[in-house]
Amino acid sequence: MEFIEHITREGERWDSIAHAYYGDAAMISPLAEANVHLRLLPVLPAGLPMRVPLIEDAEAIDALDLPPWMR
Repeated sequence: MEFIEHITREGERWDSIAHAYYGDAAMISPLAEANVHLRLLPVLPAGLPMRVPLIEDAEAIDALDLPPWMR
């Protein structure tokens, strides 16, 4: 799988990054799986290198794959 690197900015969240790259805030699963070294904090600190998987067809994910606060 191919990745691009994203350096977090102050105030970014997992869902805002997913929306920026995939057009869908619910697509945090690929980000979380590619960045097991990062904690799932509500707000990410600035300056963290993050791997963003390139997805050919961004599919809607099953509601069961979402974290409880997004179901």
